Amino acid sequence: MTTTETDAPMPTGPDAPVAKTAAAAPEPSRGRREGGILNVFSHGVLVLWAIMVVMPLVWAVMTSFKDDRSIFSSPWALPDTLHFDNWSRAWTQANMSDYFLNTILVVGGSLIGTLVLGSMAAYVLARFDFPGNRFIYYLFIGGMSFPIMLALVPLFYVVNNMGLLNTIHGLILVYIAYSLPFTVFFLTAFFRTLPTSVAEAAFVDGASHSRTFFQIMLPMAKPGLISVGIFNFLGQWNQYMLPTVLNTDPDKHVLTQGLVQLAVSQGYKGDWSGLFAGLVMAMLPVLAAYIVFQRQVVAGLTAGALK
Repeated sequence: MTTTETDAPMPTGPDAPVAKTAAAAPEPSRGRREGGILNVFSHGVLVLWAIMVVMPLVWAVMTSFKDDRSIFSSPWALPDTLHFDNWSRAWTQANMSDYFLNTILVVGGSLIGTLVLGSMAAYVLARFDFPGNRFIYYLFIGGMSFPIMLALVPLFYVVNNMGLLNTIHGLILVYIAYSLPFTVFFLTAFFRTLPTSVAEAAFVDGASHSRTFFQIMLPMAKPGLISVGIFNFLGQWNQYMLPTVLNTDPDKHVLTQGLVQLAVSQGYKGDWSGLFAGLVMAMLPVLAAYIVFQRQVVAGLTAGALK
């Protein structure tokens, strides 16, 4: 005799357990929708910012190929004819070639000196503990917060008493002193992220401190050097206040002084087409440097945050 099992009747009443039901279909995530809206907004802001940055550059390049009449009659229109004579006139008659050479000498010398001295000071502050280490480090940071305008008058007398006024090498020394605080601050944080085991292995092999720094640690800090070099290059190339005060010799003027001289030299008959051509000449090296080293700049900025 076989028996069949039947399901027990489910209890009813207020105390009966509630039966489990199939889970409802998940609704669209609100966080995902909010994230999409935020992405659209952020991308829109970036596109707007890119337009605000690129449009003045494109307009300056476009205007440098126009004549003076077209600049005022149709400022936003494309040039009917490309006036390459604007560039040649700015390069020769406005002495932009001399200003360009002076700027390369000053910025090149000051950039090399800033990177060499700044990297050496930053390496010592980051790797060695000695009395006064933090004091020297904060002294460099304090130099970043000191307004250069407050130092113009005493700086003029100091440079004049040293016999360096209106000289290329005097301006180079001032640029180096002006750029060192930020360079040391940036590279100190970068050197702290580098592995110490490599330097210790070099010491074990008999390498001196100078050889370890120049042959091992400095090549490892290449991304940071390129990043801080680009920032210093931008600041020194566009510097106007310091050369105006310390470099009054017309034969030793830099590009920023030359552009101002070009704008005011002809009085009411300003050479606007030549001025825009000179402006684009001064702008091209900066754009080229950033385009070439943009990956190294980003790598140097992010390397300090990642160990």
